[in-house]
Amino acid sequence: MRFLLKNVHLVDPAASRNGRFDLLIESGRISQVGRDIPAGDARVVELPSSCVVTPGLIDIHVHLREPGQEHKETIATGTASAVAGGFTAVACMPNTDPINDHASVTEFILKRAAEAGRARVYPIGAVSVGSKGEQLTEIADLRAAGCVAITDDGRPVATALLMRRALEYATMVGIPVIDHCEDPSLKGDGVAHEGAVAGLLGLKGIPGVAESVMVERDISLAELIGGRVHIAHMSARQSLRALRDGKDRGVPVTAEVTPHHFVLTDEALNERGGYDTNVKMNPPLREAADRDAMIEGIRDGSIDVIATDHAPHHADEKMLEFDRAPFGIVGLETAVPLCLDRLVHAGVIGLPRLVELLTINPARALGLPGGTLTEGAPADITVLVPDATVTVRAAAFKSRSKNTPFDGWTLKGAVGATMVGGRVLFVNEDLVGRGWHDPS
Repeated sequence: MRFLLKNVHLVDPAASRNGRFDLLIESGRISQVGRDIPAGDARVVELPSSCVVTPGLIDIHVHLREPGQEHKETIATGTASAVAGGFTAVACMPNTDPINDHASVTEFILKRAAEAGRARVYPIGAVSVGSKGEQLTEIADLRAAGCVAITDDGRPVATALLMRRALEYATMVGIPVIDHCEDPSLKGDGVAHEGAVAGLLGLKGIPGVAESVMVERDISLAELIGGRVHIAHMSARQSLRALRDGKDRGVPVTAEVTPHHFVLTDEALNERGGYDTNVKMNPPLREAADRDAMIEGIRDGSIDVIATDHAPHHADEKMLEFDRAPFGIVGLETAVPLCLDRLVHAGVIGLPRLVELLTINPARALGLPGGTLTEGAPADITVLVPDATVTVRAAAFKSRSKNTPFDGWTLKGAVGATMVGGRVLFVNEDLVGRGWHDPS
């Protein structure tokens, strides 16, 4: 189908575009970007002036749970959640069952993603066999099968030597190592940030330095090898200092932060009667100084990417005692409203910077296609409605799981439509008007 998005407000930082343009879409790709493009036989869509067209959003940190944990999420439900949240592509972590430590698992994930036909899926392979921190996986085989990075996410790369070898082999095949930075000896059996709130509630704490010492280790190793390292879900102000120091030295390091780490603090542990497992995540919600540091890192450009760490869990698992409940929350369908409300409307950053954090920067961090709407690029498009007021309704999520601390929150900013490869896979006609075709 040929689409002509007529005189839309386009924000595409990678192409230095922020203004009114026409976009002609043919055969699933951007055919032309300009002004006064003739429609011909294309379907013309004129968006309300409140809408902003951006390259399709990319989330490089999600857990799709399949294979093996389909009671939490499937690739079909996870990618449906992604397009409902404005994401046209996701990179999925390897801590499935079995773990994605073999090319056959990677191939299975890609097959399921193709069958689902929603957001694009980029698998991430494990660093070590079984993510046990003992033996390196066949990294070249994982890369050949379609993995775009390696990580033992959920667990840190166990030793400095293993991390060195992972960086060496990953560099040979042209992919980064993503690290869940956490010193197990300092974390122990902690379940919340080490501070006054955890002490008041009698919860075992995890200090910020448990994260930052591993950030420093891995930046130093990346400097030694010349390999690319990406710091997952950064949360501690000490980690931000290490990141800035590494970048100042020219180390090829990038880092991401999640919406929950720049919106919430550990004070949320003591709300709603306390011990709400929907605010239990790893790394934990930290104190205000850490939250403010993450915001400053977004503002000054130190932080490269916003990623959700979408971590679905069944309601029965989250209903356990706080110490026993699993870490993590879903995030694909709340990210855009939280980012617009707490970053753009709060005056922390402008809309182009937010689009950069959600499009071209994640694409560059993992070497993915997309992130821009230049001519010839895939027609992966997100329509934002920055001034729309929305109320988060977990029960309405497309995700199979509903574990979120944001249920009932009213926020300013919404997703109007999502297009992947020229196909409209999500549309809210109340926000963007009619004229779209939604095959679902």
